[in-house]
Amino acid sequence: MRYIAALLFAMFFAGAAVAGQCPALMSQIDQQLQTAQLDSETEASVKALRDQGESLHKQGKHAESVKVLREAMQKMESAS
Repeated sequence: MRYIAALLFAMFFAGAAVAGQCPALMSQIDQQLQTAQLDSETEASVKALRDQGESLHKQGKHAESVKVLREAMQKMESAS
């Protein structure tokens, strides 16, 4: 029983930690977009991924949101 309680406790806090990453990643993308030298196609793609990440975050799908937001950041970094 203790094992199950500890496992549930760990899962709860892991989910909360992932949920906290989303706003930080969105903010980082927004800041980088202000100074990044991107072609219009890449910029549109990064913005679309960022918006998708925000939507997933609002739906409570934090792990998916983090994945999409990191993809946006990688796309931006590889284009710079």
